[in-house]
Amino acid sequence: MKKRGSKILICFIFLLALFAPTGFAEETKVDLAEDASSAILIERDTGTVLFEKEADKKLPPASMTKIMTMLLIMEALDEGKIKINDKVRTSELAASMGGSQIFLGAGEEMTVDEMLRGIAIASGNDASVAMAEHIAGSHDGFIEMMNNKAKELGLQNTSFKNPTGLPAAEHYSTARDMAIMAKELLKYDSITKYTGVYEDYLRENTDKKFWLVNTNRLVKFYPGVDGIKTGFTNEAKYCLTATAKKDGMRVIAVVMGAPTPKDRNRQITKMLDFAFSQYRTHPMYERNQPLSKVKVSKGDKSTINAVTSEPISLLTKKGESVDDVEQEIIINENSKAPINKGDELGKLILKKGDKILVESPLVANTEVKAATWWNLLKRTIGDFAKYSN
Repeated sequence: MKKRGSKILICFIFLLALFAPTGFAEETKVDLAEDASSAILIERDTGTVLFEKEADKKLPPASMTKIMTMLLIMEALDEGKIKINDKVRTSELAASMGGSQIFLGAGEEMTVDEMLRGIAIASGNDASVAMAEHIAGSHDGFIEMMNNKAKELGLQNTSFKNPTGLPAAEHYSTARDMAIMAKELLKYDSITKYTGVYEDYLRENTDKKFWLVNTNRLVKFYPGVDGIKTGFTNEAKYCLTATAKKDGMRVIAVVMGAPTPKDRNRQITKMLDFAFSQYRTHPMYERNQPLSKVKVSKGDKSTINAVTSEPISLLTKKGESVDDVEQEIIINENSKAPINKGDELGKLILKKGDKILVESPLVANTEVKAATWWNLLKRTIGDFAKYSN
């Protein structure tokens, strides 16, 4: 598909007169995360940075690595490459993982759903490797997928050497990159059904019943927190990428290198308190909302919906307005089959004057296969009959 685009359709003004002075949120200078090596606070829908401290410093992410592992699992589910009830077999390698684990035995099988619970709640290294091998066919193949996804997301300061976060040379990330990964993961609404659970059980009806307790205690003790992932090694110290939703606004807070779990949770709490007290979001579109019909040449379908790839919102400080926001939809020229679900078809731009507030991809809502000669013949005959009447 060609990347060059032509402007089509919608270009209009939102007039939301419920609010007073005009303005849009920008980072405020505040003193947060004083006891962390690095930190960042962003609003999820827009990606606006509300606070940062040494956010591009390369550090070991420990088990926050599993945010990328979960992202690739959720992508595979969304694309139909795996199913939530698929059985996943545990290899010798997966069963040999130390650190946090759900004590999988070599040859033991669990469903994708159970493995996800083991990863998201208990930070299971064994479950992470089992899922990595299930998706990519090998441990090394999955690591390659992780690094390719990092490049796709534009993460310039991240390098993965395993799907678990266990210490390894040249395995590093940054607070900013972890926030971007978390933002991408949270496109999949169902992930918080796993990361937001405080306690659960595996092997419940067996004599090996296993109690899962979320390593992220804020899930229980901070209203609205429903993820995402803690991390700890001696080198990384205490880390957490947390997310919370309140009054329709979702934020992501990352702390790396805190000296104790108490310090980590205290600093995340202060960041969340700051975000919810100072800012508000104005939701515009949900994920997968159709915004334009796109003509497809030489496909088994002649048109396809271009849908939002993520929730779209505008962010302001409390009391500011979103008056006079212009929307523009740009669709790529010459969309030609085959097209995969999720392929980029164009982009949505929200702007105020010359300032772009949001720019987000529009993607295909379904697959379009290349048309057979018989499809094309029937379409030609149908078009001829329609125009001749």
